[in-house]
Amino acid sequence: MQKLLLVISLSLFISSATQAQKPSKPNASEIHEAIKKLNFLGSVLYVAAHPDDENTRLISYISNHIKARTAYLSMTRGDGGQNLIGPEIRELLGVIRTQELLAARKTDGGEQMFTRANDFGYSKHPDETLAIWDKEEVLSDVVWAIRKFRPDVIINRFDHRTPGSTHGHHTSSAMLSTEAFELAANNKTYPDQLQNTKTWQPKRLFFNTSWWFYGSRENFEKADKTKLLEFDTGVYYPATGLSNTEIASLSRSNHKSQGFGSTGTRGKQSEYIELIKGDLPEDKTNIFEGIDTSWNRIKGGKAIGDILYQVEKDYDFRNPSASVPNLVKAYQLIQQLEDSHWRNIKSKEIKEIIAAASGLYLEAVSTQSDVTLGDEVTLKIEAINRSDIKTSLKSLKIEALGINNDSDKVLDNNNKQAFEVKGTIPNVFDYTNPYWLNKKGTLGMYQVNDLKLIGTPETEHRVKAVFNIDIAGITIPFSKEVVYKTTDPVKGEVYKPFEVIPVVSAGIKDKVIIYANGPSKQIPVTIKAGKAGINGTVSLSYPKDWKVSPASIDINLTQKGEEKTIVFTLTSPEKQSEGYISPIVKVNGNNYSKEVITIDYDHIPYQTVVLPSETKVVKLDIKKKGQNIGYIEGAGDVVPESLQQIGYKVTIIKPESISEEALKPFDAIVVGIRAYNTVEQLKFKQQYLLDYVKNGGNLVIQYNTNRRLKVEENLGPYPFKLSRDRVTDESAEITFLAPDHQVLNSPNKITSEDFKGWVQERGLYFPNEWSKEYTAILAANDKGESLKKGPLLIAQYGKGYYVYTGLSFFREFPAGVPGAYRLFANMLSLGK
Repeated sequence: MQKLLLVISLSLFISSATQAQKPSKPNASEIHEAIKKLNFLGSVLYVAAHPDDENTRLISYISNHIKARTAYLSMTRGDGGQNLIGPEIRELLGVIRTQELLAARKTDGGEQMFTRANDFGYSKHPDETLAIWDKEEVLSDVVWAIRKFRPDVIINRFDHRTPGSTHGHHTSSAMLSTEAFELAANNKTYPDQLQNTKTWQPKRLFFNTSWWFYGSRENFEKADKTKLLEFDTGVYYPATGLSNTEIASLSRSNHKSQGFGSTGTRGKQSEYIELIKGDLPEDKTNIFEGIDTSWNRIKGGKAIGDILYQVEKDYDFRNPSASVPNLVKAYQLIQQLEDSHWRNIKSKEIKEIIAAASGLYLEAVSTQSDVTLGDEVTLKIEAINRSDIKTSLKSLKIEALGINNDSDKVLDNNNKQAFEVKGTIPNVFDYTNPYWLNKKGTLGMYQVNDLKLIGTPETEHRVKAVFNIDIAGITIPFSKEVVYKTTDPVKGEVYKPFEVIPVVSAGIKDKVIIYANGPSKQIPVTIKAGKAGINGTVSLSYPKDWKVSPASIDINLTQKGEEKTIVFTLTSPEKQSEGYISPIVKVNGNNYSKEVITIDYDHIPYQTVVLPSETKVVKLDIKKKGQNIGYIEGAGDVVPESLQQIGYKVTIIKPESISEEALKPFDAIVVGIRAYNTVEQLKFKQQYLLDYVKNGGNLVIQYNTNRRLKVEENLGPYPFKLSRDRVTDESAEITFLAPDHQVLNSPNKITSEDFKGWVQERGLYFPNEWSKEYTAILAANDKGESLKKGPLLIAQYGKGYYVYTGLSFFREFPAGVPGAYRLFANMLSLGK
């Protein structure tokens, strides 16, 4: 654990920190490493499509070994993936994966950037990807990223020359990067960007290749490597006690929602990059050959370098503060640089180094974790200097709260200054929220109109304290986010962001409500007070032909944080229908219809998301047979809750409790998505499940990937083989291969209408080979591909039925797709 903490602060204490984390407190060795990085003026941009696509070995190597400024540009935030740690999907999963990327970069030393592209799910070809993403918009974002970051070198994770051979998002990321390489230097391309930045021409573009892209190690050994550069990224860092590859594994293990925990490795590890554009370095170990990465590269830089190279050389590990006077001199010269790009970057870096070397600790802590517009805020301020350098706090300004404290406080060595200030949140102020979720986007794009926000990883918190500190006679501003701090009896000191939230939050727990058993349902609406003394009324917005009773309900919440659940009765029309309901809370003449959602996991900072409160309601024409369903959980989905919505009694079965007796009470057993990839115990319990079928049970297994199966030999009662076949077009035509089969006729008649309105895809990882005992029920294909006949296989085994399906019910149920419910009910009703 100590090594992990050391490498995290070593890598990134001067870079963009994950918000609201504990403040870094670097030691003498870490400060010295930061000075080395301060003296390197070169940048590398790594480009790929999703969180977890990035090569953390290479990013860490470039950042920590070469000392270059290194960033990962991810086209998307990974919203279309799956969540192995909780129920959040789509937008909320994107928030989690954004923070996981920031945690990864905090570990490996990189920075993080994005485009506005939305991860809409798997795509087989870049033509489809770029049509849904809006190629021109995403290309402009890539150009903007290059102009803003100004990399000397760009490295693509994927090959732009192989469209259709891998995920369309992957190839698209490389194609966009390759096209933007030269467009970024053209002042006629996206000229509106040039009001906020300048054109930029990177020196070289590479593709991060490996033997995998050649099909085998043997093919790679035979390949022409003329344009390839090779690096040993397995280097060892004595200051941390870790190899670069161990750091990379720690970085990758931050992608917990994707289950990408990684074991650290040691020893030599070769990485290869292939030149795509630009000149090939003669020294194939130096990607910066021919690029001046010293202070001499910028006008006025030589004088700064003369000071800082000497600081690096003369650094006293026993007394880092001895470097402060010269660091302050260099800081002054940096402020005079004409090159605003490097001036801003190096100002930020050197300020952090000065603070660390002098033992300067500055903090502004709110007494409340969240506030609403117009609230008074009390902040506890701490400032301490732990060196003999003459230091004082000249003033404290918190512009957002109207605080301007000009009292001059001397900061003697290790003599803490602590005091309180008060301010008020303006009545016109933005709620704390991921900026890309503030407006409704499209299937493929988030809507962000502010150019300056595009590409930034997260919303910058606007409530900041600026400490103007006089160090050795020079005043330097240090900006700190206002945070909330508490003490947990187990975790100890815990930091959270300081949030601005609505006066009241209104939420309906279920985002889809299915009407399958009777015309009326009770709709609980939870109201939570963002401040004390909330009095108002709550009503429901609802679709035409539906009815609500009562029309409104009065509420009175006396305390901040108080919750109250009120209940409306919502009655559906007689015929199948669907629409949306939203709670509306009226307080002091203002309407509030948003919900405050919190995301709390230990590996990322606490997140607050404010979204429109909306629930889909579906009047469903559905029949079913059987009642008691056993569910074995896999990688995480809401299928159990969805089945309960249509009237089933669902019991979660723990894998360790599976036995012949335990399975007997159930009319059907359903196995969750990727259970055979993630649940180790199933390899010992599979025979019980097959015997359950043989004795008259009904077993429904949802999709698994064909890699890392815990059970391979007897996944079914008869042989079948999983493949990577999938149909990504959610509107692809469905062919009925066995139209007379019971599953398409009883108790619900399934027609092509039931496959309308599906979301994201038809299905994935279909079987492509199976024995004659199975009946293939349905088939579909993406444009230009052969018919895939494996979406739904059913076999009678003994007295019961075995069902294997790759159809994406786990996506359709949360979207309230009626046909998906009807077909699943038929699967559960087999043999009844």
